[in-house]
Amino acid sequence: MAAEQDPEGRAAARPLLTDLYQATMALGYWRAGRAQEAAEFELFFRRCPFGGAFALAAGLRDCVRFLRAFRLRDAGSSRPRARPAPRPAIATAHHGLSPPDVQFLASVLPPDTEPAFFEHLRALDCSGVTVRALPEGSLAFPGVPLLQVSGPLLVVQLLETPLLCLVSYASLIATNAARLRLIAGPEKRLLEMGLRRAQGPDGGLTASTYSYLGGFDGSSNVLAGQLRGVPVAGTLAHSFVTSFSGAEVPPDPMLAPAAGQGPRVDLAACVEVWLERVCAHLGLGAQEPHPGERAAFVAYALAFPRAFQGLLDTYSVRRSGLPNFLAVALALEELGYQAVGVRLDSGDLLQQAQEVRGVFRRAAAQFQVPWLASVPIAVSNNIDEEELARLAQKGSEVDLIGIGTSVVTCPRQPSLGCVYKLVAVGGQPRMKLTEDPEKQTLPGSKAAFRLLGADGSLLLDVLQLAEEPPPQAGQELRLWPRGARESCTVRPAHVEPLLRLWVQQGQLCEPLPSLAESRAFAQLSLSRLSPAHRRLEQPEQYQVALSEKLQALVNRLRALGPQ
Repeated sequence: MAAEQDPEGRAAARPLLTDLYQATMALGYWRAGRAQEAAEFELFFRRCPFGGAFALAAGLRDCVRFLRAFRLRDAGSSRPRARPAPRPAIATAHHGLSPPDVQFLASVLPPDTEPAFFEHLRALDCSGVTVRALPEGSLAFPGVPLLQVSGPLLVVQLLETPLLCLVSYASLIATNAARLRLIAGPEKRLLEMGLRRAQGPDGGLTASTYSYLGGFDGSSNVLAGQLRGVPVAGTLAHSFVTSFSGAEVPPDPMLAPAAGQGPRVDLAACVEVWLERVCAHLGLGAQEPHPGERAAFVAYALAFPRAFQGLLDTYSVRRSGLPNFLAVALALEELGYQAVGVRLDSGDLLQQAQEVRGVFRRAAAQFQVPWLASVPIAVSNNIDEEELARLAQKGSEVDLIGIGTSVVTCPRQPSLGCVYKLVAVGGQPRMKLTEDPEKQTLPGSKAAFRLLGADGSLLLDVLQLAEEPPPQAGQELRLWPRGARESCTVRPAHVEPLLRLWVQQGQLCEPLPSLAESRAFAQLSLSRLSPAHRRLEQPEQYQVALSEKLQALVNRLRALGPQ
């Protein structure tokens, strides 16, 4: 793929997509002789987004792609040789990118940095990195790692910013899309159409990808279809309609029957005949529907006779859009074609959809065209959670809802607030102690489990030290819920491990699920949430608890304090 071959067109695959302090810390680790020391970090969030009680884990496929491509480049490209940097000690590339990553780092680090450090950077890759993570589409809760990243200290430190960048927004979008799907219910089709409102091209591609994972049916984003396999959909805009005046003469107005048998018919002329009948049925004068709109519909129908859809609100839904659409749809029907839908993009969408459905039903009976009664109605126009709930209510005649700004920009909470914290180094647990209890971290290499009741209901998630034996079904466990002062006992009927090994020593351990598979898994995950946890407003918070051994370690390190 060209996008994969062009490093500047694929910024997310570049190792310098990071904060400068990662590079300054890398120099500090190297200078202290600790670059190869074994370390482990965890990536997690502290609070569920949007005031809810859950999040969906996403972005793992992008993280794996990044790790497999990670290397500070200054050789190996077939591009022309870059102009040498002022420091000859590191200007050694024969086929370097322009500018080489290592050369650029040399230009922003102190001028007396030892050349041997840059030699170390040239050899860096992720061959020593291991990643455990929640599968994409998993339910995620505060404090439970979305990713565990272990390997040489210098390398896994450098990975902090890009991994946060790749996971945080993807998970936020997937969670936002899941909320919108829960509001819409399973029957309404949801189309993401926010590319033009997104935070740049990469944000647009990420939003289209992970809104699909979160439960949307497709996207208007063609690149998301090409690169990620997201189903794409789209028809026409008001500009197409207003570009026609009605004076245009189609170069070829003739259309063959859908079955392929029989003479071709002048569609434009047939539409004019049907317009008289439609206007008489609707109680309108034949001169009222806008001729330019009708010409636009005819042009679109000639281009897409099997996928004709009308945009009804360019001039007037009742006096122009509807009669023009019906005239074209009925003319197509004579040739064996069926219109696939209409779209409304302004006004009271719920009321208009109900009125349009009523017109379709009456026209279906009047002209004896049964399928006309059930022509899908799509709506769009700055739809947020509140308007979506209104459109999804019982009795709504809306079939498809297009959402742009409210899904890609996440206006209720524009950031998930993920963090990436050191939990072990050199085999020893590490804990961040701070005056803000919420920002204290949980030390040590850990495992995570989900405890379930006999009916499959989710009880709580458990974090324990990796060295501990996993909890067993039927075994009574004493646990410490986070934020509680007292322990509790739980006897799970089922136990599920949460973190899977995806990358070991730089090698992919198993194929990643397809995006469609992750989407199906997300819907399955959401279906297992209790109504109290799935509730979008004032939900019951899901419990995450610590094992006794992990709680004891936390208490011990707190007691030691900053010594």
